[in-house]
Parts: sequence; structure tokens; C-alpha cells
Amino acid sequence: MKLDITVKMTPGVLYDYLLYSNYTRFQGILGTVVGLFLIAAFVIGKQSPIFLIMGLVIEAYLPYTLFLASRRQYLNTPAFKEPLNFSFDDDGMTISQGDQSETQSWEAMYKAVSTPKSIVLYTSKYNASIFPKKDLEDKKAMLIEMISTHMPTKKVKIRG
Repeated sequence: MKLDITVKMTPGVLYDYLLYSNYTRFQGILGTVVGLFLIAAFVIGKQSPIFLIMGLVIEAYLPYTLFLASRRQYLNTPAFKEPLNFSFDDDGMTISQGDQSETQSWEAMYKAVSTPKSIVLYTSKYNASIFPKKDLEDKKAMLIEMISTHMPTKKVKIRG
């Protein structure tokens, strides 16, 4: 089986990826819990308004900074200005743009997940190829099947 996909990166897709990436890690979860705890302490325990202010700042800080980071990353990454071409086959994934290409074997893939707007294929713990669902159109099911067929089940966490 062979599958070719062309995607265009946008700041919104990057923001969705950064939200997922940060809120599924310990630091993101901890920040959310601390912020909610401070807000709850104000509401339930009639604590000083500083608890409410600190809680709201903590809850708003990460999404806001990730929003800015997604815009900055989009603007500062020349590769995002042009569409990226992905080709999948039984050997792995090939990414190409212009006259450059790079191939990654299925065995080297770290994990695959889905976010509300994308399917994300991690090529290492911190690097990923992002496939916006809006760009996949009728190829979404084929991409999920390709990933699920070639990667161990424990590495694939994709929800439709």
C-alpha cells in the first residue's frame, strides 16, 4: 500500500499541537491543577483575592504563551511557507519539499496520536510530523490504517 499526502502548516495547527504536547505532559497537568486549586481555594475557602488572581494567571499563562509561540514558530520556519509532501509505504515515511527529502522507517517512529485538529506522528520524543485533518480529506482513514498496520498498538493512540 502507498499513500501520498500534501499538507500546509498554519499557526492554528501548530497551536493545536503545542496545546496537546504541553497539556499531556506532567508540567502542563501540574500547572492546571495548581491554578484550579488556587481558584477553588478562593471560592470555597473565602481566601484572599490574590488566590483568584494567581489562579487565573496560571490558567491563562500557558495557553497564551503557546499561542504566541505557534505564531512565532510559523513565521520563523521557512519550511512552513510551502506545502509539505508525505509519502507512506511499507518501509516508512518520506517527507519532501522542493528538492529535499528525508525518509524515516516505521521502526524508528516514536508514537502516533490524534488531537482535535490533527493526526501527529512523532519521529522522536520531541519531533513530530503533523497532519491537519482538514488537509487529509478522504485520506484520513487510510493514514490511520497505514500507521496502525506498521506501528505497534501500544504506540498508537489515535481517536477518529
